[in-house]
Amino acid sequence: MTTSTSPFSTLRDLLRYAVSRFNQEKLFFGHGSANALDEAAYLLLHTLHLPLDKIDPFLDARLLPEEINKVMQVIERRATDRVPASYITNEAWLGTYNFYVDERVIVPRSFIAELIPEHFSPWVNDPDSITDILELCTGSGCLPIMLADMFQNAQVDAVDISPDALEVARKNVATYELQDRVNLIQSDLYTNVPDKQYDLIITNPPYVNSGSMASLPQEYLHEPQIALAGGDDGMDLVRKIVAGAAQRLKDDGILMVEIGNERAFAEAAFPELNLTWVSTSAGDDMVFLIEARDLQDFQA
Repeated sequence: MTTSTSPFSTLRDLLRYAVSRFNQEKLFFGHGSANALDEAAYLLLHTLHLPLDKIDPFLDARLLPEEINKVMQVIERRATDRVPASYITNEAWLGTYNFYVDERVIVPRSFIAELIPEHFSPWVNDPDSITDILELCTGSGCLPIMLADMFQNAQVDAVDISPDALEVARKNVATYELQDRVNLIQSDLYTNVPDKQYDLIITNPPYVNSGSMASLPQEYLHEPQIALAGGDDGMDLVRKIVAGAAQRLKDDGILMVEIGNERAFAEAAFPELNLTWVSTSAGDDMVFLIEARDLQDFQA
Protein backbone atom coordinates (compact mmCIF):
# COMPACT_ATOMS: atom_id res chain seq x y z
CA MET A 1 0.00 0.00 0.00
CA THR A 2 1.33 3.46 -0.85
CA THR A 3 0.49 6.28 1.47
CA SER A 4 -0.39 8.66 -1.34
CA THR A 5 -3.38 6.52 -2.31
CA SER A 6 -4.53 5.70 1.21
CA PRO A 7 -8.21 6.50 1.74
CA PHE A 8 -7.61 6.80 5.49
CA SER A 9 -6.57 9.85 7.44
CA THR A 10 -7.95 9.51 10.99
CA LEU A 11 -8.15 6.92 13.73
CA ARG A 12 -11.91 6.85 13.19
CA ASP A 13 -11.34 5.82 9.55
CA LEU A 14 -9.05 3.00 10.56
CA LEU A 15 -11.27 1.83 13.39
CA ARG A 16 -14.24 1.55 11.03
CA TYR A 17 -12.13 -0.33 8.49
CA ALA A 18 -10.72 -2.72 11.08
CA VAL A 19 -14.16 -3.60 12.45
CA SER A 20 -15.42 -4.25 8.92
CA ARG A 21 -12.41 -6.43 8.10
CA PHE A 22 -12.71 -8.43 11.32
CA ASN A 23 -16.42 -9.01 10.80
CA GLN A 24 -15.93 -9.85 7.15
CA GLU A 25 -13.33 -12.50 8.03
CA LYS A 26 -15.53 -13.83 10.84
CA LEU A 27 -12.67 -13.73 13.33
CA PHE A 28 -12.94 -15.58 16.63
CA PHE A 29 -12.64 -13.46 19.77
CA GLY A 30 -11.59 -15.67 22.67
CA HIS A 31 -8.30 -14.15 23.77
CA GLY A 32 -9.31 -11.04 25.66
CA SER A 33 -11.79 -9.07 23.55
CA ALA A 34 -15.42 -10.03 23.12
CA ASN A 35 -16.16 -8.48 19.73
CA ALA A 36 -14.66 -6.85 16.65
CA LEU A 37 -15.02 -3.29 17.93
CA ASP A 38 -13.23 -3.92 21.23
CA GLU A 39 -10.46 -5.86 19.51
CA ALA A 40 -9.97 -3.23 16.82
CA ALA A 41 -9.88 -0.40 19.38
CA TYR A 42 -7.32 -2.26 21.48
CA LEU A 43 -5.04 -3.05 18.54
CA LEU A 44 -5.16 0.48 17.15
CA LEU A 45 -4.54 2.18 20.47
CA HIS A 46 -1.68 -0.17 21.32
CA THR A 47 -0.06 0.25 17.91
CA LEU A 48 -0.23 4.02 18.17
CA HIS A 49 1.01 4.07 21.79
CA LEU A 50 -2.19 5.69 23.05
CA PRO A 51 -3.97 5.08 26.37
CA LEU A 52 -5.90 1.82 26.07
CA ASP A 53 -8.93 3.17 27.90
CA LYS A 54 -9.32 6.50 26.02
CA ILE A 55 -10.13 6.31 22.34
CA ASP A 56 -12.66 9.16 22.03
CA PRO A 57 -10.21 12.10 22.30
CA PHE A 58 -8.15 10.68 19.42
CA LEU A 59 -10.80 9.48 16.98
CA ASP A 60 -10.55 12.49 14.67
CA ALA A 61 -6.83 13.06 14.99
CA ARG A 62 -5.07 12.91 11.61
CA LEU A 63 -2.45 10.20 11.45
CA LEU A 64 0.97 10.32 9.86
CA PRO A 65 1.46 8.16 6.75
CA GLU A 66 3.84 5.86 8.61
CA GLU A 67 1.29 5.46 11.41
CA ILE A 68 -1.38 4.47 8.90
CA ASN A 69 0.98 1.92 7.35
CA LYS A 70 1.81 0.42 10.71
CA VAL A 71 -1.85 0.13 11.73
CA MET A 72 -2.77 -1.42 8.38
CA GLN A 73 -0.09 -4.09 8.85
CA VAL A 74 -1.54 -4.96 12.25
CA ILE A 75 -5.09 -5.11 10.92
CA GLU A 76 -4.07 -7.41 8.08
CA ARG A 77 -2.05 -9.68 10.35
CA ARG A 78 -5.07 -10.12 12.60
CA ALA A 79 -7.59 -10.46 9.77
CA THR A 80 -5.64 -12.51 7.24
CA ASP A 81 -3.33 -14.62 9.40
CA ARG A 82 -5.83 -14.78 12.28
CA VAL A 83 -3.05 -14.25 14.82
CA PRO A 84 -4.46 -13.61 18.32
CA ALA A 85 -4.18 -9.96 19.27
CA SER A 86 -1.98 -10.76 22.28
CA TYR A 87 0.70 -12.26 20.04
CA ILE A 88 0.66 -9.13 17.92
CA THR A 89 1.04 -6.79 20.91
CA ASN A 90 3.03 -9.21 23.10
CA GLU A 91 0.81 -8.47 26.05
CA ALA A 92 -2.24 -9.91 27.78
CA TRP A 93 -4.37 -8.71 30.66
CA LEU A 94 -5.92 -10.61 33.54
CA GLY A 95 -7.89 -8.13 35.57
CA THR A 96 -5.49 -5.30 36.34
CA TYR A 97 -2.40 -7.43 35.70
CA ASN A 98 -0.43 -7.11 32.48
CA PHE A 99 1.77 -9.94 31.19
CA TYR A 100 4.25 -10.44 28.38
CA VAL A 101 3.23 -13.24 26.01
CA ASP A 102 4.39 -14.75 22.73
CA GLU A 103 3.80 -17.95 20.80
CA ARG A 104 5.70 -20.02 23.39
CA VAL A 105 2.70 -19.84 25.75
CA ILE A 106 -1.07 -19.83 25.40
CA VAL A 107 -2.71 -16.45 25.78
CA PRO A 108 -3.57 -16.11 29.51
CA ARG A 109 -7.24 -16.59 30.25
CA SER A 110 -8.45 -18.08 33.47
CA PHE A 111 -11.56 -18.01 35.60
CA ILE A 112 -9.38 -18.85 38.58
CA ALA A 113 -7.87 -15.39 38.12
CA GLU A 114 -11.24 -13.92 39.09
CA LEU A 115 -11.14 -15.76 42.42
CA ILE A 116 -7.63 -14.80 43.52
CA PRO A 117 -8.39 -11.18 44.55
CA GLU A 118 -11.06 -12.62 46.87
CA HIS A 119 -8.44 -14.95 48.40
CA PHE A 120 -10.64 -17.93 47.45
CA SER A 121 -13.20 -16.95 50.06
CA PRO A 122 -15.03 -18.67 51.72
CA TRP A 123 -12.79 -21.74 51.37
CA VAL A 124 -9.75 -19.86 52.67
CA ASN A 125 -10.60 -18.27 56.00
CA ASP A 126 -7.26 -16.61 56.77
CA PRO A 127 -5.21 -15.54 53.74
CA ASP A 128 -2.25 -14.69 55.98
CA SER A 129 -2.02 -18.34 57.06
CA ILE A 130 -1.33 -19.51 53.50
CA THR A 131 2.41 -20.11 53.28
CA ASP A 132 2.85 -22.70 50.53
CA ILE A 133 1.17 -22.76 47.12
CA LEU A 134 1.77 -25.09 44.18
CA GLU A 135 0.63 -23.97 40.74
CA LEU A 136 0.75 -26.58 37.97
CA CYS A 137 0.88 -25.89 34.19
CA THR A 138 1.94 -22.30 34.75
CA GLY A 139 2.48 -21.18 31.15
CA SER A 140 3.26 -17.46 31.19
CA GLY A 141 3.39 -17.39 34.99
CA CYS A 142 0.29 -15.23 35.32
CA LEU A 143 -1.49 -17.16 38.07
CA PRO A 144 1.54 -17.61 40.40
CA ILE A 145 2.28 -13.90 40.09
CA MET A 146 -1.27 -13.03 41.09
CA LEU A 147 -1.19 -15.64 43.87
CA ALA A 148 2.06 -14.27 45.30
CA ASP A 149 0.67 -10.74 45.15
CA MET A 150 -2.55 -11.63 46.98
CA PHE A 151 -1.14 -14.13 49.50
CA GLN A 152 1.65 -12.06 50.98
CA ASN A 153 3.08 -14.79 53.24
CA ALA A 154 3.16 -17.50 50.59
CA GLN A 155 5.97 -19.06 48.62
CA VAL A 156 4.68 -20.21 45.24
CA ASP A 157 6.15 -23.15 43.32
CA ALA A 158 5.13 -22.79 39.66
CA VAL A 159 5.51 -25.81 37.38
CA ASP A 160 5.51 -26.32 33.63
CA ILE A 161 6.85 -29.10 31.42
CA SER A 162 7.88 -26.63 28.71
CA PRO A 163 11.24 -24.85 29.05
CA ASP A 164 10.03 -22.30 26.48
CA ALA A 165 7.00 -21.47 28.60
CA LEU A 166 9.20 -21.09 31.67
CA GLU A 167 11.37 -18.55 29.84
CA VAL A 168 8.28 -16.41 29.32
CA ALA A 169 7.19 -16.96 32.93
CA ARG A 170 10.65 -15.93 34.14
CA LYS A 171 10.35 -12.65 32.24
CA ASN A 172 6.98 -11.92 33.85
CA VAL A 173 8.14 -12.89 37.34
CA ALA A 174 11.09 -10.52 36.96
CA THR A 175 8.80 -7.70 35.79
CA TYR A 176 6.78 -8.04 39.00
CA GLU A 177 10.00 -8.45 41.05
CA LEU A 178 8.79 -11.70 42.62
CA GLN A 179 11.87 -13.83 42.00
CA ASP A 180 12.27 -14.41 45.74
CA ARG A 181 8.72 -15.73 46.16
CA VAL A 182 7.86 -17.48 42.88
CA ASN A 183 9.98 -20.56 42.21
CA LEU A 184 9.77 -21.74 38.60
CA ILE A 185 10.24 -25.48 38.11
CA GLN A 186 10.51 -27.50 34.91
CA SER A 187 8.59 -30.65 35.67
CA ASP A 188 6.04 -33.10 34.32
CA LEU A 189 3.42 -32.22 36.93
CA TYR A 190 4.66 -33.44 40.36
CA THR A 191 7.84 -35.19 39.13
CA ASN A 192 10.37 -32.49 40.14
CA VAL A 193 8.26 -30.72 42.75
CA PRO A 194 9.89 -30.28 46.19
CA ASP A 195 9.03 -32.93 48.78
CA LYS A 196 6.69 -30.78 50.82
CA GLN A 197 3.00 -30.18 51.40
CA TYR A 198 0.96 -27.22 50.28
CA ASP A 199 -1.98 -25.19 51.52
CA LEU A 200 -3.22 -24.75 47.96
CA ILE A 201 -2.68 -26.59 44.69
CA ILE A 202 -3.97 -24.47 41.82
CA THR A 203 -4.05 -25.47 38.17
CA ASN A 204 -5.46 -24.48 34.80
CA PRO A 205 -4.19 -27.51 32.86
CA PRO A 206 -4.70 -28.63 29.25
CA TYR A 207 -8.30 -29.88 29.23
CA VAL A 208 -9.68 -29.60 25.70
CA ASN A 209 -11.12 -32.97 24.62
CA SER A 210 -10.10 -34.50 21.29
CA GLY A 211 -13.42 -33.71 19.63
CA SER A 212 -13.12 -30.05 20.49
CA MET A 213 -9.44 -29.97 19.51
CA ALA A 214 -10.41 -31.07 16.01
CA SER A 215 -12.73 -28.10 15.60
CA LEU A 216 -10.78 -25.28 17.27
CA PRO A 217 -10.98 -21.85 15.61
CA GLN A 218 -7.89 -20.98 13.61
CA GLU A 219 -6.77 -18.46 16.24
CA TYR A 220 -6.14 -21.29 18.71
CA LEU A 221 -3.87 -23.10 16.25
CA HIS A 222 -1.26 -20.39 16.82
CA GLU A 223 -1.00 -21.49 20.46
CA PRO A 224 1.16 -24.39 21.69
CA GLN A 225 -1.11 -27.38 21.35
CA ILE A 226 0.53 -29.15 24.29
CA ALA A 227 -1.03 -26.47 26.49
CA LEU A 228 -4.53 -27.17 25.17
CA ALA A 229 -4.98 -30.88 24.40
CA GLY A 230 -6.28 -33.01 27.28
CA GLY A 231 -6.87 -36.35 25.56
CA ASP A 232 -10.07 -38.08 24.48
CA ASP A 233 -12.19 -36.65 27.30
CA GLY A 234 -9.90 -33.76 28.24
CA MET A 235 -9.11 -35.31 31.60
CA ASP A 236 -5.71 -36.98 30.97
CA LEU A 237 -3.69 -34.48 33.01
CA VAL A 238 -6.54 -33.70 35.38
CA ARG A 239 -6.62 -37.36 36.48
CA LYS A 240 -2.89 -37.25 37.25
CA ILE A 241 -3.22 -33.96 39.10
CA VAL A 242 -6.09 -35.22 41.27
CA ALA A 243 -4.36 -38.55 41.90
CA GLY A 244 -1.18 -36.89 43.17
CA ALA A 245 -2.80 -34.12 45.18
CA ALA A 246 -3.57 -36.07 48.37
CA GLN A 247 0.06 -36.59 49.36
CA ARG A 248 0.96 -33.03 48.37
CA LEU A 249 -1.74 -31.23 50.36
CA LYS A 250 -1.73 -30.26 54.01
CA ASP A 251 -4.55 -31.75 56.08
CA ASP A 252 -6.73 -28.69 55.52
CA GLY A 253 -5.44 -28.02 52.00
CA ILE A 254 -7.44 -27.39 48.84
CA LEU A 255 -7.02 -28.46 45.23
CA MET A 256 -8.57 -26.09 42.66
CA VAL A 257 -8.82 -27.08 38.99
CA GLU A 258 -10.07 -25.14 35.97
CA ILE A 259 -11.64 -27.35 33.29
CA GLY A 260 -13.45 -24.94 30.97
CA ASN A 261 -16.51 -26.48 29.37
CA GLU A 262 -15.65 -30.02 30.43
CA ARG A 263 -17.81 -30.36 33.57
CA ALA A 264 -19.61 -33.45 32.29
CA PHE A 265 -16.31 -35.19 31.54
CA ALA A 266 -14.90 -34.17 34.95
CA GLU A 267 -17.88 -35.56 36.83
CA ALA A 268 -17.68 -38.77 34.81
CA ALA A 269 -13.95 -39.06 35.57
CA PHE A 270 -14.38 -38.64 39.35
CA PRO A 271 -17.80 -40.05 40.28
CA GLU A 272 -16.62 -40.99 43.78
CA LEU A 273 -15.28 -37.53 44.63
CA ASN A 274 -17.13 -34.57 46.09
CA LEU A 275 -16.42 -31.88 43.49
CA THR A 276 -17.40 -28.40 44.65
CA TRP A 277 -18.19 -26.19 41.67
CA VAL A 278 -17.10 -22.60 42.15
CA SER A 279 -19.09 -19.68 40.76
CA THR A 280 -17.31 -17.49 38.20
CA SER A 281 -18.44 -14.92 35.65
CA ALA A 282 -19.13 -17.80 33.25
CA GLY A 283 -21.32 -19.72 35.69
CA ASP A 284 -20.74 -22.75 37.88
CA ASP A 285 -19.19 -25.14 35.36
CA MET A 286 -15.62 -23.90 34.87
CA VAL A 287 -13.75 -24.49 38.14
CA PHE A 288 -13.98 -27.20 40.77
CA LEU A 289 -12.27 -27.67 44.09
CA ILE A 290 -11.63 -30.66 46.30
CA GLU A 291 -10.66 -30.50 49.95
CA ALA A 292 -7.75 -32.63 51.13
CA ARG A 293 -9.89 -34.72 53.46
CA ASP A 294 -11.99 -35.85 50.50
CA LEU A 295 -8.91 -37.14 48.71
CA GLN A 296 -7.54 -39.36 51.47
CA ASP A 297 -9.35 -42.51 50.32
CA PHE A 298 -9.33 -41.68 46.62
CA GLN A 299 -7.80 -44.30 44.35
CA ALA A 300 -6.96 -43.17 40.83
